[in-house]
Amino acid sequence: MKNEMILKAGRDKSLRRHDLWVFSGAVAKEPEQCFNGDVIDIMSADGQFLARAGWSPTSQIRARVWTFDRNEAVDSGFFRRRIADAVNLRRVTGVSQTCTAYRLIAAEGDDLSGIITDIYNDYAVVQFLSAGAERRRDMFIEALLAELPDLRGIYERDDVAVRAKEGLEERTGVLYGDAPPELVEFHERELVFAVDLKNGHKTGFYFDQRENRRLVGQYAAGRSVLNLFSYTGGFGVAAAAGGAAFVENVDSSAAVLELAAKNFALNNIAGNRWHNTEANVFELLRKLEKENAKFDLIVLDPPKLVESQSHMMKGCRAYKEMALRAFRLLNKNGLLFNFSCSGLVDAELFAKITFDASHDAGVSGAILRRLAQDSDHPVRLNHPESAYLKGLMTVRI
Repeated sequence: MKNEMILKAGRDKSLRRHDLWVFSGAVAKEPEQCFNGDVIDIMSADGQFLARAGWSPTSQIRARVWTFDRNEAVDSGFFRRRIADAVNLRRVTGVSQTCTAYRLIAAEGDDLSGIITDIYNDYAVVQFLSAGAERRRDMFIEALLAELPDLRGIYERDDVAVRAKEGLEERTGVLYGDAPPELVEFHERELVFAVDLKNGHKTGFYFDQRENRRLVGQYAAGRSVLNLFSYTGGFGVAAAAGGAAFVENVDSSAAVLELAAKNFALNNIAGNRWHNTEANVFELLRKLEKENAKFDLIVLDPPKLVESQSHMMKGCRAYKEMALRAFRLLNKNGLLFNFSCSGLVDAELFAKITFDASHDAGVSGAILRRLAQDSDHPVRLNHPESAYLKGLMTVRI
């Protein structure tokens, strides 16, 4: 069949265990006369149907599974069922009841590979990150509106470099209804944040750190806090709302720090309890260490430092340097919340990096909690690769 991909003998074990990706090295025969993003059937070497997927001929991930049911068509009904399941899951976890903004579709975590959808009040921001998702864009939007008819607008944020790997151009714009205003305000439990949906990182905010922000707020009372890679101040606002004595936010972007200042004001946090510093985090850490500065709680939440295996050594060295200097800046019994969003850096490796950092810093420490992404970024048991965010709450003893 022209729309069939045939795997090499012995390379079908992961699909039989319902993994969601097929890499180029497992393919014996590509589909014929198919276009980028077409729906294809994946067959074993002996002719057995394995899965139905979106084809990505320019990507190392050649196919991303839509369904393992041969009788399930990838049509509007398919997307409505997946979206309805995602809506129900957010109700079960309570996130849609306690927050007015959250991730509704987390790609593989919600069985919709390559599709991201974040809800901000009555706006949705969407990303189509694979060729298969791109080809089904209009069908997905139609299904999303059928399940969420009260949406005021849907905005596309496909201005991401990963689309190039799928043979896709970057794109932004209104897909339905009204364009979002310059800033949208939403509630995260008792906190209020303003977000720039058109220009902010990702879709504007980092929902995956919601529970970790709550935890920082829980332990911040009376402490001096250094919030590194602060972006628009999420961790800093949570710390200040939790009673921190003082919060120092550090980011290299003046624009995001300006929005952070607005977020502190939205939460009625007095200006003498926080300060924004525009600086390179690595340079500032060295400077603070020379000045013998001390803090009671430090948050290290850098951007993705390991994009591929070729970046692994450099990225791990950067993680270690930051953690090492952070440990030296902590007072006794001070807390370090240390994170990595690099999927290639697994939890075991990240813990080893953090241990090596404390050892080389000449301090003793202990892990109090292992941290991960919040519940609106679910990790499918059959696709552990979606567990990308890991963190450690450690104490300097």
